[in-house]
Amino acid sequence: MAELEQRGDRTPAPAKWEYASAPESREIVNLQERYGLFVGGEFIEPRSGEYYRTLDPSSEEPLAEIPQAGAEDVALAVSTARDAFEDGWSAAAPAERAKYLYRIARILQERSREFAVLESLNGGKPIRESRDVDLPLAAAHFFYYAGWADKLEYAFPHRRPKSLGVAGQIIPWNFPLLMLAWKIAPALAAGNTVVLKPAETTPLSALLFCDVLRQAELPPGVVNIITGDGATGAALVKSDVDKIAFTGSTEVGKAIQRELAGAGKKLTLELGGKAANIIFDDCALDQAVEGIVNGIYFNQGHVCCAGSRLLVQESIYEPLIEKLKRRLTTLRVGDPLDKNTDVGAINSRQQLEKIEELVAAGKEEGAEIYQPPCRLPEKGYWFVPTVFTNVAQSYRIAQEEIFGPVLSVLTFRTPDEAIEKANNTPYGLSAGVWTEKGSRILWMAQRLEAGVIWANTYNRFDPASPFGGYKESGFGREGGRHGLEPYLDFDGAEAFGG
Repeated sequence: MAELEQRGDRTPAPAKWEYASAPESREIVNLQERYGLFVGGEFIEPRSGEYYRTLDPSSEEPLAEIPQAGAEDVALAVSTARDAFEDGWSAAAPAERAKYLYRIARILQERSREFAVLESLNGGKPIRESRDVDLPLAAAHFFYYAGWADKLEYAFPHRRPKSLGVAGQIIPWNFPLLMLAWKIAPALAAGNTVVLKPAETTPLSALLFCDVLRQAELPPGVVNIITGDGATGAALVKSDVDKIAFTGSTEVGKAIQRELAGAGKKLTLELGGKAANIIFDDCALDQAVEGIVNGIYFNQGHVCCAGSRLLVQESIYEPLIEKLKRRLTTLRVGDPLDKNTDVGAINSRQQLEKIEELVAAGKEEGAEIYQPPCRLPEKGYWFVPTVFTNVAQSYRIAQEEIFGPVLSVLTFRTPDEAIEKANNTPYGLSAGVWTEKGSRILWMAQRLEAGVIWANTYNRFDPASPFGGYKESGFGREGGRHGLEPYLDFDGAEAFGG
């Protein structure tokens, strides 16, 4: 603790607070030197014979060797999933499927500390976020869909739902375990089998999840995990699956949609975003500042629905920016496994270079940059939390998804102007509205072109609430009853996202 200053006869108070290191133990996670592909309930060596190393982004140290699945490996995983579907999983009693989902949820709860450390170790996000957000939500999704597994006829009355077959699923690196839960839980509840490919840079959570499946005694082949880069994902898209679910960049999503056009496979896409976080002059200002920080600096800004465009009503612009800059000076950037850390490591060198390139473009185009004093670690991939003011609608930082801890601030005078500026983007994933007037919230929500709209909060998720966008943010929904529909057929009727 810092030196104490005497205040009259009162108890001495610290002149300033200093944080002691509070690291979470790495020893709780046992990493293998080399992993295999999880196919048919066991780890096997890749037929491709190729491996790559996955890193700790906070130190650039290698963590493990990961198999690079080739076309033969993908075909084997898909055929294994097909056999499991036809040999009993599709015909299993819905209550039996629910039992396995409940088991998985409970095991995730029991092993939450282990998974949280691994999420932060491989992904770079602060341990507080992994522990308090990712793990509870991942378990909650399995609990939620376990409840739906034997109630599908109630979820979709008069439609006689039935399972599709094999679902191919491709997930991103920003929320490795949570995205896995979003994909696998509804697929299994609907009676499908799964071939899932985690992101190239963050495969370890999915590989540890294979041990959860073993503990839960899930029948072999019902869930198969294959690892690799974009070539592996492309092979999965082209394989003999009945549905593709993809979360990732808009560019890749467009390529997948072109590939599957006319193929008769169901498809859901959850793609990029450039969300507007809209602050009116009657909001609770301090609360809004916390919402702004949570909206863009949570998970280093590696969030598709991040509030990366801040629209501020002109009358409160100056006091809000002053409070925001002061708040940025309190954010702690550093070791993801330190419980004091607010902003962790950027996930990869490639992503760091993209952030740096767009920030340089913002400065060149004339925006004013603010970065708080911050000492970054010497090793690893890091970026200082950043705010751009004096931003024009045409600037790249106001139009392109940065996917990093970078906020662009614009102003507006009227609600109509706020709507016009907020909707001036090819994306349509999310938005935030901060005001004390409920009628204004509803008015804005009706006019904002966004699939998810938060009111006086941001980045709040619940398994019962559907998530997804439209325009170039994709189509289909994950979460809620809506998240089941893309994994079901309805006696020839088209399901949403089909």
